[in-house]
Amino acid sequence: MRRLERLGPGWRLAIVTVLALAAIALFMTFEVRSLHSALRFRLPTLGALVIVGWAIAVSTIAFQTITSNRILTPAVMGLDALYALIQTLVIAFAGGDVLARVSSLTQFSVMTVLMVGASLALIGPLLRSGREVHVLVLAGIILGILLRSVSVFIQRLLDPNEYLILQSRLFASFNGVSTHLLWAGGAVVLVVSAGLWWRRHVLDVMLLGRPLAVSLGVDHDREVRRTMVLIAVLVSVSTAMVGPITFFGLLVAHLAYRFAGSHRHAVILPMAVLCAIVTLVGAQTILQYVLEWSTVLSVVVELAGGLLLITLLIREGKHP
Repeated sequence: MRRLERLGPGWRLAIVTVLALAAIALFMTFEVRSLHSALRFRLPTLGALVIVGWAIAVSTIAFQTITSNRILTPAVMGLDALYALIQTLVIAFAGGDVLARVSSLTQFSVMTVLMVGASLALIGPLLRSGREVHVLVLAGIILGILLRSVSVFIQRLLDPNEYLILQSRLFASFNGVSTHLLWAGGAVVLVVSAGLWWRRHVLDVMLLGRPLAVSLGVDHDREVRRTMVLIAVLVSVSTAMVGPITFFGLLVAHLAYRFAGSHRHAVILPMAVLCAIVTLVGAQTILQYVLEWSTVLSVVVELAGGLLLITLLIREGKHP
């Protein structure tokens, strides 16, 4: 670790890039019997891992920047609870077989539009009224609790077989993602990430806090609104693609802060993406092909992220 601290941000990015490429190569080649099977079965899973990890990493870094809080994640906006409620309502009123008849691309498009629309409905009025971003976070937490309560109430009324179908969709799964879905989600994530990258210097200034950012000529409230919209799109796309992942962004963000060696978003954003790829692809390789466990990757990732959150809260309590 001491040797790593002596290296500049460019060398650190190069090292983590090599690790990410090594994780991808190991995932695609470990015990592969034919190139056809690797391209057919492993490449779509790899695409889902990279796209979702990319979206969560970028959205978490941007969200923590505008909230000036490294413990929060975009999950506090309640989009995962909205996803669960929509899935619950569809199965409750239309039945579980309707999900099998509707194409995955259609489901993805509808889910993304609904979640982005709900996010804008929450973000717009609060930020336009001059409220602090922390009020938005609090409103998202309250909304999430409300939606989860409604979802649990409806789930208790479901047929046991339909309840099992619902449970399988409430845990993030990277297997079986269609190619059309990957192209659509990847395109949206790439465009939105490019927008945040274009505004990386503004994010650097906002990292200083609202008073200093305003004194340096940044329209803080307008920039927060724009960034929140982009964050909502990224979170909606990743959730609609594979399901809700709550604590993964927290884990990846703190790995990026640890290894970046710089506070500039030109370094932190790509470092977070690379850490997400190493974490997800490496963990999937170990679980699925080395240990041969049937455990869903998201369960392990959420466990690690939850433990990190508890550790951070304890550390904050010791050092107020």
